Amino acid sequence: MTSASHRSGTDRIAEIAAGLECELIVNVQGDEPLIEPTMIDQAVAPFAADPQLMMSTLRRRIDDPADIANPNVTKVVVDRDGFALYFSRAPIPFNRDAPTTLSAACLRHVGIYAYRVSALRKLSSLPASRLELIEKLEQLRALENGMEIRVALAVERPLADVNTAADLERAERALLVRP
Repeated sequence: MTSASHRSGTDRIAEIAAGLECELIVNVQGDEPLIEPTMIDQAVAPFAADPQLMMSTLRRRIDDPADIANPNVTKVVVDRDGFALYFSRAPIPFNRDAPTTLSAACLRHVGIYAYRVSALRKLSSLPASRLELIEKLEQLRALENGMEIRVALAVERPLADVNTAADLERAERALLVRP
């Protein structure tokens, strides 16, 4: 167990990382119990291509229109190079002309992070940021402090993330039918 004083999963992972000798740390968040192992590879792969990269995560297209407005589904907007511009619980980007229309721009954040240990230590040493406190999204602390986050495209779709009691029931059903 880690200290009860931590504000986020990032802070808990940083406590564990302090006792490890490694270059990269991968944090699969607890709300992603059915993440595919290949998705870990997808989150780590950008580090091989970019030795300056400090942090990465995954995204996938939103398939269900109900997820656009669901605050339990974190959305992400990326630039043309695949770096995060913003994460939100609100619908982003907001399509003013068709607010409930799905498009290729509607992206869901997948709860996995890969960090260089130095970036994880820096991030955990920073105070909670204004946007992090508003949205309750720890990755905003990195963005507000000028840390780039590569958001790779998840090739596979996780079976179920768990944010509500209904999500837990869906995940339990998925586990029962998994080989």
